[in-house]
Amino acid sequence: MKLLDRIALLLTVIGGVNWGLVGIFRFDLVAWICGGQDALIARIVYTLVGIAALWCVSLLFRDRDDARE
Repeated sequence: MKLLDRIALLLTVIGGVNWGLVGIFRFDLVAWICGGQDALIARIVYTLVGIAALWCVSLLFRDRDDARE
């Protein structure tokens, strides 16, 4: 679980940075790297970031001892 938690946190941070860039500079880094928002790879990245964010919600409700394992 620890590896999955770290991957989910990393993807969530990537999504947060991307949204920050969109909000401040109107620049979508994921779309730029992947060839546009409608590109299949961009949609996959957006989907993975969304799933990772949902996974990270579970981190809020775990016992502290479980998170350290």
